[in-house]
Amino acid sequence: MTIQKTLLATLALLLATPVAHADRKTADSAKGKHPIYSQTMKSLTGKKVDLKKYQGKVLLVVNVASECGATPQYGPLQQLHKKYGKRGLAVIGFPCNQFGAQEPGTAKEIAQFCQKNYGVEFDMFGKVDVNGEKAAPLFTFLTGKKSGLKGKDVGRVGWNFEKFLISRDGKVIARYRTGTEPNSVGVVAAIEKELEKPAPKKEKK
Repeated sequence: MTIQKTLLATLALLLATPVAHADRKTADSAKGKHPIYSQTMKSLTGKKVDLKKYQGKVLLVVNVASECGATPQYGPLQQLHKKYGKRGLAVIGFPCNQFGAQEPGTAKEIAQFCQKNYGVEFDMFGKVDVNGEKAAPLFTFLTGKKSGLKGKDVGRVGWNFEKFLISRDGKVIARYRTGTEPNSVGVVAAIEKELEKPAPKKEKK
């Protein structure tokens, strides 16, 4: 009986060893590339932008359009940029033509429209899809369960000018739908709360 117990214990240990390795591997890969800062996207002028440049900043990511009823939100978005930019807020706009074909223009036309009508100075990126198979990976993450959002905040972008607030350490804090103005009390309070938090220390290489 003693020999049998020893053999069974040895077998159990051998079977458990690969599982332990698999768990370690899974944990290591979970630490992999950050779903936001690992992305490289094109600016409105066609220049490649490494989103790692925004690490340590509070982000407000917005899918925008030039011919939408919510287009005037460009105004308060620019105001937020002007008021909080030096404190660490980065407003970044992503034109999208998926909703009512309300962003039909070229990159040049979009840039001219934003500058002429709203004096936009915050970073603008090239036109992207935010839903579907061709959706930019950034928005696939922001709208998915892995973002950390819960309930109704998870799921496809519903319309233009949805806003995603991201903390200095890259966590998705909140999602605001089209009907919520960028300068509403709740949004501003959430931005200020995140700006008060210190930027995470950069890991030494």
